Amino acid sequence: MARFEGVVEKISFRSDGSGFTVAQVKLEDGSRLAAVGLMPLLLAGERAAFDGDVVEHREYGRQIRVSFVESVRPESLDGIEKYLASGLIRGVGPATAKLIVEEFGARTLDVLESEPDRLTEVPGIGRKRAALIAESFLNHSQMRGSMMFLQRYGLSPALAAKVYRVFGDRTERVASENPYRLADEVEGVGFKTADRIALSMGFSLESEFRLKSGVRYALSEAANASGHMYLPLTELVEHARQMLGADEDLVDNAVRSLMISGGLEADDLDGETAVYLPWLYEAECDAAFRLIRLKRSFERQDLEEGRADRLIAEAEDEAGMELCPEQREAVCEVEREGVLVITGGPGTGKTTTLNCILKLLDEFGGAELCAPTGRAAKRMSEATGRPARTIHRLLEYAGEDGRFQRDEHNPLDCRAVVVDEMSMVDIFLLRALLRAIPQGTRLVMVGDKDQLPSVGAGNVLKDIIASGAVPTVTLTEVFRQAATSMIVRNAHRINRGAYPELNQRGTDFFLERRESVQSAVDSVVKLVTRRLPNYMGLDPLRDIQVMAPMKRSDGGVFALNAALQQALNPPAPGKPEMNRGEALFRLGDKVMQIKNNYGLQWRRGGEIGEGAFNGDIGFIREIDRLGELVTVEFDDGREAEYGLQELEELELAYCMSVHKSQGSEFDCVVLPLVAGPRMLMTRNLLYTAVTRAKKLVVVVGREACLKNMVDNDYIDRRFSALDRRLRAWLTK
Repeated sequence: MARFEGVVEKISFRSDGSGFTVAQVKLEDGSRLAAVGLMPLLLAGERAAFDGDVVEHREYGRQIRVSFVESVRPESLDGIEKYLASGLIRGVGPATAKLIVEEFGARTLDVLESEPDRLTEVPGIGRKRAALIAESFLNHSQMRGSMMFLQRYGLSPALAAKVYRVFGDRTERVASENPYRLADEVEGVGFKTADRIALSMGFSLESEFRLKSGVRYALSEAANASGHMYLPLTELVEHARQMLGADEDLVDNAVRSLMISGGLEADDLDGETAVYLPWLYEAECDAAFRLIRLKRSFERQDLEEGRADRLIAEAEDEAGMELCPEQREAVCEVEREGVLVITGGPGTGKTTTLNCILKLLDEFGGAELCAPTGRAAKRMSEATGRPARTIHRLLEYAGEDGRFQRDEHNPLDCRAVVVDEMSMVDIFLLRALLRAIPQGTRLVMVGDKDQLPSVGAGNVLKDIIASGAVPTVTLTEVFRQAATSMIVRNAHRINRGAYPELNQRGTDFFLERRESVQSAVDSVVKLVTRRLPNYMGLDPLRDIQVMAPMKRSDGGVFALNAALQQALNPPAPGKPEMNRGEALFRLGDKVMQIKNNYGLQWRRGGEIGEGAFNGDIGFIREIDRLGELVTVEFDDGREAEYGLQELEELELAYCMSVHKSQGSEFDCVVLPLVAGPRMLMTRNLLYTAVTRAKKLVVVVGREACLKNMVDNDYIDRRFSALDRRLRAWLTK
């Protein structure tokens, strides 16, 4: 790596999203090179020093691949003039820049820094404009200094900009006094980054700042990785102690200090001290309060005599079947109750029941239909013949902070809300929905309680049912039409602990026996690329979905994605690629959004909007290597542009984890099962995977592994207390 110094003659390209910049630079020896890298603050006319390597780009020739850049105060009059005229300083254009430099010459920047009142000596600049120019110059100097300070410690320009937006001109002081505030107060920095910065500054491993931030990080990781709302005190102390490598007493003291100061919330739950992050505690308590209040606000509205029977008869005629007693009960409960849960497995008639309920709700003014994901909303719309939206769109999300425009101050205008795939709803989405539903409105929640819980924090559906605070109708009868499917029959067999029936002629559930991981991977690739498309006419990208219980094993998500990418979308001349960390993205790849990004802009025809959500699936339609931009078209027609930083929100989706498949259905599911840790290879996970398939399930691997999963009824406990809080509110 070498250092290059020169004057920026031109900014050829800049991505607003990532800060990736291509700049034409005149070096000290008079030669010219393009400098490329993350340089969001670099401006034409300024003098800068670049750390990087000269590389030969196959399309654009020699260029400096920049790893670090810092501004060097311009010295020449021409450089100073270009710097001032760059557009950065408010109130200064090219003409004014020329006048300022003519007036003050080589001392121009000194005047701006130390004697800004003298700007009034320049013709055409009054006191008000001079103050504006001086303030803008000072703000830019402070921002640039702070950004450079942070980048010296390894923060990317994008993260450094986020930090500066939070702390402003206090950035350097805050980061020097307590770097852990960056993790605690700035989205995206993270404890590990702050810890690296702090330790490089000489902070102790047993620093109180470090211990407190580490404890909060332990709770945050428990929520993000495992869905816990809280951790018991003893578990929190032990987990944080191992993570920080610190003395147990010191960690315990840090936890208790945070509890006293309000940095953590503690609650006694059945004799156990539960420790929460404040926002998780608030969300759980508020959601429980609002759900009970909604239930109590409902006033019963009786239908005219015989109206319910007529509506049920109409639904039966349309479905060509009679409703069972459980389905009739669900319809009647919707009339009687303001809040209701309907749960059931595949083939139990949830869709038929829902369509009948919607006819009933039409009598009361209709209903808004919604689901947690775009795929689930699309399925709901197809099943009911009515428009359905994601919960986010229903609540009109706005901005990257995840705020919703619909809340208690701007509630939904409807008489009823019906939510499908309720098992996917986490505590924050539940709370947001309840805030927007006006009192007296019906709320019907539909889902399968035996599915895996939400990716986000909480155990919402199971807790609501377990509380007994909300009427629940459980559909158990499997209808004859559905019972002909081995997918449906085997799903119910698995759920009750019985082994699935395999490889029966003319059925839709098969086991392809493979003993080793590699033979299973090879078989999956052949099934997806040749056998299933050739013999069943399935599109390998749109109709077939490979799922795996684990991510990083030899037969896990990442390994299978690499193998399937090579088989389905191999490299070719003229087909652009882009690396981001361990990931390699190629034009045409099937990809998935793996975290909510409320601020990501998209287009769909003439429509413009914001937001990409965990689980959204699409295809890479364009890769701009120069600008380091990737364009993804999602399956609902939205097109979004990803900069270098946003690319970490994407994963290949030829194979996905079973957890990520929730809310989606696919014509065919291919499920490799050879081996894995007991806590992952569970009946619950197998059931969830099987119920994602509409037409065909192919299990590839060891029959013993399949049976072991059926036998393993282990359910990883999620620490949540929504059920207890609902019961508590019922008594108030």
